[in-house]
Amino acid sequence: MKTLTEMALDRGVSGIFTRAEVACWAGGSAARQFNLIKRALASGEVLHLRRGLYELAGPYGREKIDPLVVAQRLYGPSYVSLETALSYHGWIPEGVYTITSVSLDRSREFSTPLGHFSYTRVPQKVFFTQVEPRAMGSRQSFLLASPLKALADYVYAHKEDWDSARPAVESLRVEESQLASVDDEAIAELAANYAVSRVRHFLEGLRKDLKR
Repeated sequence: MKTLTEMALDRGVSGIFTRAEVACWAGGSAARQFNLIKRALASGEVLHLRRGLYELAGPYGREKIDPLVVAQRLYGPSYVSLETALSYHGWIPEGVYTITSVSLDRSREFSTPLGHFSYTRVPQKVFFTQVEPRAMGSRQSFLLASPLKALADYVYAHKEDWDSARPAVESLRVEESQLASVDDEAIAELAANYAVSRVRHFLEGLRKDLKR
């Protein structure tokens, strides 16, 4: 009988797969499928990311899975935002060790063999406004907030009462030149997208600063 790893490789799995996929590959009873997963985990060939989600480990994965891609599969609907997105775009100088995302569902955190992942619920009228896919390698991608949206999400998540660009410069060390690159239409679009007044207040303050 084939191992779970062999089944995954036969089907061209490059890294992450689900419990539902195991059921399709293995067939039979739930107990048989569970035993396949249990043996794969015990052998170290497969990593457990969260309930029902797994990854081929080390040499068995045909392509190394980037943590940002893992974030997309771990919990959703979601997109990478907040400190991780700001760091990715080069808007803040610090490295980020927790992968931060915004979720449409309730806030959650996950500790996995691939790192720590945090999801913050941020209510919006259109969840994926100013969110774009980013490719990582030939077969991987994830959804990433624009730097301005990541900053707006940050204001919401941390309950900041910012009324201008200055706190972002002083607290997060965002460069003024980066803020100056934001266009007025992007600010207006986001201001209309958030129902929370402190986010709109920050965006309106930023808009006024840029017009001076």
